[in-house]
Amino acid sequence: MSKGLGLSDAAKARLVARMGTRPPEPSADVRPLPKPMLGQTDVAAEIAMVRRAGEALGIRNPFFRAHDGVPTAQAMIDGARFDNFASYNYLGLNGDPRVARAAKDAIDRYGTSVSASRIVSGERPIHRELERALADIYDAEDALTLVSGHATNVTVLGHLVGRRDLILHDALSHNSIVQGALASGAHRLAFPHNDLDELERMLSHSRVAADRALIVIEGHYSMDGDVPDLARIVEIARRHRAHLMVDEAHALGVLGATGRGIAEHAGVDPGEVDVWMGTLSKTLSGCGGYIAGSREIVDYLRCSAPGFVYSVGLPPPIAAAALASLEILRAEPERVRRLHANGAHFLAEARRHGLDTGASIGAAIVPVMTGSSIVAARAADRLFDRGIEVQPILYPAVPEQGARLRFFLSSEHEAERLDHVAATVAEVMTGSRAEKIDLAALAGRLAEE
Repeated sequence: MSKGLGLSDAAKARLVARMGTRPPEPSADVRPLPKPMLGQTDVAAEIAMVRRAGEALGIRNPFFRAHDGVPTAQAMIDGARFDNFASYNYLGLNGDPRVARAAKDAIDRYGTSVSASRIVSGERPIHRELERALADIYDAEDALTLVSGHATNVTVLGHLVGRRDLILHDALSHNSIVQGALASGAHRLAFPHNDLDELERMLSHSRVAADRALIVIEGHYSMDGDVPDLARIVEIARRHRAHLMVDEAHALGVLGATGRGIAEHAGVDPGEVDVWMGTLSKTLSGCGGYIAGSREIVDYLRCSAPGFVYSVGLPPPIAAAALASLEILRAEPERVRRLHANGAHFLAEARRHGLDTGASIGAAIVPVMTGSSIVAARAADRLFDRGIEVQPILYPAVPEQGARLRFFLSSEHEAERLDHVAATVAEVMTGSRAEKIDLAALAGRLAEE
């Protein structure tokens, strides 16, 4: 036995032979394997399936249509004018000359971008003016604006709670709330939509194991147009030592006599809510999100929330447009009254024609339930031919039986047009339900590679 490397002479010989063996030369006709597609293959397959189904049924793609001009009660698409129910310009402030002038003035003063995160050199006076005005809406100590509404929920939820905590959110919560809850690492529970008995049961069962508990709801649900019982949720949160966060994306400018949101609508002191969240892209004619609450929470987020600290500051013209819209909202409550009147009128007309509008309260969002994605897509396509722009909401965005047409109302719609649209929708729905489906052609298209 040789002492070199602790190997026998025979073992050393075998090792040297292996080390000296050259790998085989690649064949000239061997090609590298193709790269797998990035993303989720099941999602890509689902998108392709929906497109093939639309082609087989003769339904045009209703998504990504290019609208020309300002999205008001009417829209211009490919040179034609449509009754527009696909935009959430709830108070008609997007396109108001005062809002446009404020944005243009901000460009002249600050440029189109602040060119840095606010913590570095992107802070501008217009940011703090807007945040002060937003805080005042909720009687809050402070507020913070971010460049994306979706990212606001993701970064804030992901930063306020952690893996030792508990998040409970409504089952119909927006994707941004779900993604934020997942990012936090907290134990996540979804309670059935507006089922507060079940919310309380879940809290009673799970609260004891968590350091902190956070309930997240929306002030106005964008799919169904209904609202939560905020007063009772406040009581539940207090009883279980839970914090409460309310997403006001579709509630600001819509709910309450003066458009201050769900707290005004429900007669609840806004101070009972720990975190108010909202967006600048609906009533406020801009883009981005905001948080309002205690000075302590806002300062914590301002100094450490990744989606704020590591992101560029809100563009000055957007901040100025949102601030001008907020000022008009406060000065002209009659806009809110017109919106409420239009929402109630359209809801009543739709129901009078036998349409199923679900749980909508008729504030600004009215769904027309179809119970079938095919019926919803066909009806939207036929309505487009009749000069009405409304989007279908299809599976998997909602359960198949929850497929619908979703109507966004505006203060700028006119009652006679709403009457015409409700009657037309009822007529088109009847025809769309009666149309036969060529199941063989549909199955063949869906089976294509």
